[in-house]
Amino acid sequence: MVAAWIGLAALAAASPRAEAMRRREADWRVGPVVYQVFVDRFAPSPRLEDKRGLYGAPRRLRAWTDLPEPGSPVPELGVWSHELDFWGGDLQSLIGRLDHVRSLAEVLYLNPIHDALTNHKYDATDWLRVAPEYGDWADFRSLARALHASGGRLVLDGVFNHCGRSNPIFQEALRNPGSQRRNWFFFDGAYPAGYRAWAGVANLPEVRLENPEVRRYLWNGPDSVVARYLKEGADGWRLDVAHEVGPAFLAELARAAHRHKRGSLVLGEVWNYPEGWTSVLDGVLNMFLGRAILELTEGRLSPRQFGAALNELLRDCGAEPLLRSWIVLGNHDTPRLATVLPDRAQRRFAQALQFSLPGSPLIYYGDELGMTGGDDPRQRAPMRWDLATADNPDLRWVTKLVGMRRDLRALRIGDCRALHGERALAFLRTTERPLEAVVVVANPSEVSVEETWIVPDGTLMGYTLLRDALSGATARVLAGTLRATIPPRTVRVFAIDPEARGRGQYKRMPEG
Repeated sequence: MVAAWIGLAALAAASPRAEAMRRREADWRVGPVVYQVFVDRFAPSPRLEDKRGLYGAPRRLRAWTDLPEPGSPVPELGVWSHELDFWGGDLQSLIGRLDHVRSLAEVLYLNPIHDALTNHKYDATDWLRVAPEYGDWADFRSLARALHASGGRLVLDGVFNHCGRSNPIFQEALRNPGSQRRNWFFFDGAYPAGYRAWAGVANLPEVRLENPEVRRYLWNGPDSVVARYLKEGADGWRLDVAHEVGPAFLAELARAAHRHKRGSLVLGEVWNYPEGWTSVLDGVLNMFLGRAILELTEGRLSPRQFGAALNELLRDCGAEPLLRSWIVLGNHDTPRLATVLPDRAQRRFAQALQFSLPGSPLIYYGDELGMTGGDDPRQRAPMRWDLATADNPDLRWVTKLVGMRRDLRALRIGDCRALHGERALAFLRTTERPLEAVVVVANPSEVSVEETWIVPDGTLMGYTLLRDALSGATARVLAGTLRATIPPRTVRVFAIDPEARGRGQYKRMPEG
């Protein structure tokens, strides 16, 4: 009997699937929780008086308790006045709040930190200079060291499709038609500004990535922008408007980043269905899956439609690229989650799915506290540290989801398969270890639903007790089927109850 168990365990341990799971588990890019920070708005700076001069006109320094509001056009700069409002957060103040970040996430993702005119910094004045309002290279290195010392990783926002109008490279090309930098941009009188600008915004001239010299400067060269930040301590890049950078250049950039730093992450902001994009990048911002979660939560997508779409997504993109992708319910470009879903039950429903579907859940700073905010710039308000208390129900819920994900290995690295259901969504997460199987069932409706699902997992023994990691509710597997009653707007994350590990029917099943 013992020999048979050992033989089966050895066979499972040597299987291709077991090896795939070991690779996933060793890859920090697979399945971490990600926390997004807008540096200017995250933590008040203790050295604000020392750097007050950096916020002179046309910029304005606001009080931390002020809320951002839409401004008016500033034609001579090609921006809106609210883009010039600052709250004074910096890298040192962020370091002081890393304990909060690390209590929730393994990866810290920062909106752009390079020098720029505006507060959002998607208009690079100098890609190779840390924004003085945020600090300098020494501060950046300190942040990376502090994060790495706690086992965390750092991902930066790469803005390579366009730059800022005040960028000296662009200004030289603009003033001098004979400049060698002229071919770094798209000058043509047919454009309203005389040059091609992203979304027609005069402050955002597009960069001619077709020019090899530009790509050497931005990512291919050993001293390029991508290389410099990776060498100084960054672990990866999130690429702004990646769908406009295009597949060929994205693939080249990813290869370059991996050459500069082995195991680095390159993923792109893609507001498309992910098929095709995951083959040229390590992963994507999975806006599609995030949008589908919201559509399901609000009743515009049925559980059957969602399940079919999930299986199609897995088929079209493959499991591993999706596991390296980030699931986005809200960020700096969208209204905050608590504004989109003011009903707390619906919000919890969406977040539970975000934390249990394949990929990395992205927490936009303050969403864990229930912060609200509408369209730009209202969703970029200063962090409400007064809400970061033990009795905050939103924070308690997100903390519970984080703990659930850390406890259940299948949610981080496991394969996924949607089950066939009519009124409630169900999907199966599995690894090479039978006892790690998780069945997630979700009822987005306003009434309780009882349903039976076929669970096609031959290692899930009959009469096995399953327990919901979020509520403690139980259900049993009966001959490959699972029946459960799911309350309204509720997600159950059914994992095998620990008591099953000592029961006879699992005694010869390998545990990895």
